[in-house]
Amino acid sequence: MKKLSLDRGLAREARRLASAAAAPVQRFTEAHTTVSVERAVLRLLGVQGAGRRGIPIVNQVVDRLRAGVGLERGALLPVLRMARALNTDVDGACRAICRGRMPAEPDHSGTDAILRAQGIDAARTALAIIDARRAERDSMIGELGEPTRPWIYLIVATGNIYEDIPQAQAAARAGADVVAVIRSTGQSLMDYVPEGPTTEGFAGTYATQANFRLMRRALDETAREVGRYIRLTNYASGLCMPEIAALASFERLDMMLNDCMYGIIFRDINPYRTFVDQRFSRMLHARAGIIINTGEDNYLTTADAMGAAHTVVASQLLNERFGLEAGLAPWQLGLGHAFEINPQTPNQFVFELAHAMLVRALFPDAPLKYMPPTKHMSGDIFAGFLHNGMFNLAGILTGQDILLLGMMTEGIHTPFLHDRDLALENVRYVRTVAQDLSSQLRVVPGGLIEKRAAEVLSATVAMLRQVGEIGLFEAIARGMFADTPRPPNGGKGLDGVVEKGPGYFNPIEELLLEGVGRRRKPRPDGPAAGNGGGER
Repeated sequence: MKKLSLDRGLAREARRLASAAAAPVQRFTEAHTTVSVERAVLRLLGVQGAGRRGIPIVNQVVDRLRAGVGLERGALLPVLRMARALNTDVDGACRAICRGRMPAEPDHSGTDAILRAQGIDAARTALAIIDARRAERDSMIGELGEPTRPWIYLIVATGNIYEDIPQAQAAARAGADVVAVIRSTGQSLMDYVPEGPTTEGFAGTYATQANFRLMRRALDETAREVGRYIRLTNYASGLCMPEIAALASFERLDMMLNDCMYGIIFRDINPYRTFVDQRFSRMLHARAGIIINTGEDNYLTTADAMGAAHTVVASQLLNERFGLEAGLAPWQLGLGHAFEINPQTPNQFVFELAHAMLVRALFPDAPLKYMPPTKHMSGDIFAGFLHNGMFNLAGILTGQDILLLGMMTEGIHTPFLHDRDLALENVRYVRTVAQDLSSQLRVVPGGLIEKRAAEVLSATVAMLRQVGEIGLFEAIARGMFADTPRPPNGGKGLDGVVEKGPGYFNPIEELLLEGVGRRRKPRPDGPAAGNGGGER
């Protein structure tokens, strides 16, 4: 469809205000670390495994170091001192710390400078592994080709990774381009990452390195079978966000749910903890070539989609700012939004088009992720199937890049395989019969679509101006996003935030920062505009 005639000056003002609102939070994240960031560094340097009670080695090490020498200078330098004292590697030093050994105090004779150089070398090795996995992805895409956009995104989640795999492969054979393995309920609130394959998740499957590896291998097999690259998605959110990002980078996941405020609002995770963790996780995603998916679609499950549309756009602009600051390129910013206006609203579909076109116009290079109706799914499967068809049509018409398929049984039960097959049939039909419809339509100048888009953009600017005046943490505390107030000192995980002291050492961060601000290569098929236009 013809692009919206937006007030470009207003759009620039919205971005300027988002940048100003994000700046104080960005400064805070740069000056702090967390227990999960430090655990992620150890994981990246090869520390694996768990103790007898299932507590990961990295958790035991970071907890012991914090209680002993503190984390103000980071976890790695004390571990390297222990490795030097015992003539062992990082993993061996960590196991010694778990057995009760405590590293020596900082050495001012020059030894620490030598250890820092060793840490930088080890970090380069870790990042080389991530670079190699990214190159594997590029090679497979070159060999098999990209799916046609929009990419069809489907969720599987039985709780058992060995049951997820055949479902994911069946979905790919039936047309899914992106398979998301939804996480087990409550994993966001676990301050550790389980070890090994898992078979007993609840309404989802645990995110573990072993599960990532198993699903990646299975989808690669199916990709070669069907002749197109199949993307794998999981969740880098919650109290272990940086660690899961590290594991995903090692196992070549392609997309990760990663939002700057989702965990705060919907999982009551402390705001300070969340922002620090998301910065480091996004730096890893940037290096690994992973596309993040943000969670603004969830805002409209707790707030009215007409009255709160501007909060979605405001959050998208903030997510964009934080993502760019972490080194993500625009093609990696899978900003989320949703088809959630009450279907009884007159002109609902027209307003949905206005919202989707506004987001498409504001973020022309972002691979937007469009979410199906959930809040107003009534249990009437026939109405639900039709509603999902309208969602698919809106996505095709407005040039969305990633369509998360809706289920006609949404809110009734965890979808069966045949429910997913019907969802794929629905989107295949709409994509076929309407593939060129967008190019045949024009938006009426000054009509209902343009007026609604302008109204939402104006409200977005007003909101971001207020956020800048009171501060983002205070805005979250007042419930300005998703009608859910979260105080800055509340929630889970605040005790895991540590202010960096003089001499703080995180060689992974140092090397990743070298790439922040550099232009990443463009995505293979060009900008999203060329297409025509959270944990669930």
